[in-house]
Amino acid sequence: MKIIEIPEGWPADEGAALAVQEELRGRLVTGEEGPEPGTGHVTGVDVAYDDERDLVAAAAVVLDARSLEVVERATAVGRVSFPYVPGLLAFREIPTVLAALGRLTADPGLLVCDGYGLAHPRRFGLASHLGVVTGLPSIGVAKNPFTFTYEQPGPERGAFSALVADGETVGRALRTRAGVKPVYVSVGHRVCLDRASEHTLRLSPRYRLPETTRHADALCRQALAEALSAAKAEAETEAETGTKSGAVGGV
Repeated sequence: MKIIEIPEGWPADEGAALAVQEELRGRLVTGEEGPEPGTGHVTGVDVAYDDERDLVAAAAVVLDARSLEVVERATAVGRVSFPYVPGLLAFREIPTVLAALGRLTADPGLLVCDGYGLAHPRRFGLASHLGVVTGLPSIGVAKNPFTFTYEQPGPERGAFSALVADGETVGRALRTRAGVKPVYVSVGHRVCLDRASEHTLRLSPRYRLPETTRHADALCRQALAEALSAAKAEAETEAETGTKSGAVGGV
């Protein structure tokens, strides 16, 4: 099992991470319309953690945007690269996510993150961070509300209401299934909010969450379980070898 180590020079504390976040935020592009829904590829990105062993597993799953069929999958397992600080979660997982994306041979197209973009205290969540460092268009589709207020959208599929923070619209609460609680959509990089919502609805034909997120969530959990199983087997082998070596040495 190859573990992605924390990159040299990676921010080690909150002050350093805030400085990097501010510098990257200056590169954010919000004036582009973005790719047309139903064309090209869309790639779901998600992570799973094992805090006891300080590991994070990342998955990237490429779908055909028209058919929603899986084109390619990739995973990576790495060290958690930053302590838990609300608003700086991207720094915990970006190196491992980039490793997973780097193992793809297909064009990722649009990145769909299980998290936020502009709907963030400093308007630079995971979807924005990942979009800027890769140069790819990106959106965030989150399961739970974060740092904003909103009115409940209408009960029908496609209904939405504005996510508002400090008087600014930073995303949408979007109903992807009639009568089911909304998801929370925000622009990441190089996509407008209308397009982000259109993509989210197209990617959610049957369930509340987009197919990109459903595939990536299952795959990162599988990758983490396999990594933990491999680590356990390796530890048992080392323990057995050590016991045998000790027995030989005592003869």
